[in-house]
Amino acid sequence: MKTLEITNLKKSFRSNFLLKKYHILKGIDISVEGGEIYGFLGPNGAGKTTTIKCIMGLLFPDAGEILINGQPSDSIVARQQIGFLPENPYFYDYLSASEMLHFSAQLFAIPAVFARERIDLLIKQVGLAGYEHMKLRKFSKGMIQRLGMAQALIQDPVFLILDEPFSGLDPIGRKEFRDLILALKKQGKTIFFSSHILQDAEMMVDKVGIIINGKISRQGRLSEMISGSTSYHEIVCSRISEKQLAQIHANYVSRDDQFIITVDHEADINLVVESIIHNNGLVVAVNPVKKTLEDIFLNELREVQ
Repeated sequence: MKTLEITNLKKSFRSNFLLKKYHILKGIDISVEGGEIYGFLGPNGAGKTTTIKCIMGLLFPDAGEILINGQPSDSIVARQQIGFLPENPYFYDYLSASEMLHFSAQLFAIPAVFARERIDLLIKQVGLAGYEHMKLRKFSKGMIQRLGMAQALIQDPVFLILDEPFSGLDPIGRKEFRDLILALKKQGKTIFFSSHILQDAEMMVDKVGIIINGKISRQGRLSEMISGSTSYHEIVCSRISEKQLAQIHANYVSRDDQFIITVDHEADINLVVESIIHNNGLVVAVNPVKKTLEDIFLNELREVQ
């Protein structure tokens, strides 16, 4: 069953005293299956956050339909299934992490006896153990992000919506957040997140949607997008001089005592290898370099522009 299904979603805003209308979302379609991690990618201003706000009911779309597990997104049944982490979560500075989560539990009418156990579990799960009684005004941005994730999980939702969840995290924090998201997937949760950090997305996602200028430019399973897609080949060689490489007319970089030659066309590989051997060089390896999510994204961006 589809956890999220968006059909022909449109959203515009007016400015200049309501004289001019700006079309932000121009009829987008998104489909997310249950148990998937869906990466919603796009440059700044493409419409990622606007889409999420429409899903959450923070903005009202001009047109289109949004269903969550078959229910309208603005229904009580749908809202009860969602956990949400905004791009810049904000909490009361003079509460502690524990107090903030207890407050959130009360908003969801979670009985106190269950809330205490749930909060202790979440504090450990998001890496805030030992900081649960610290006032939030002393938290770093990364710690606030972790608390935001705990707050999103407080009612144990089946569907998580995360807006730029890696924002403000250092490399270690990003790794821990990725591990947490993958662990939540193993628990059967469906995760929809927006990001412009493509390396993190590529490590986690099952499916990708690329939005550019308010339109879905490309959507599909990441494995299908990158399978069999060799971008170029690298030939690693040694025992050869730069003067000899120049005669081969190859693009290369030096690393330690080796050279890495980039070959764009597969038909040229044998020619370059034969030239290296002819110059008494040693071919260490010939490596195909697959397309990355970044390559796919940049290609889509170039085609639109």
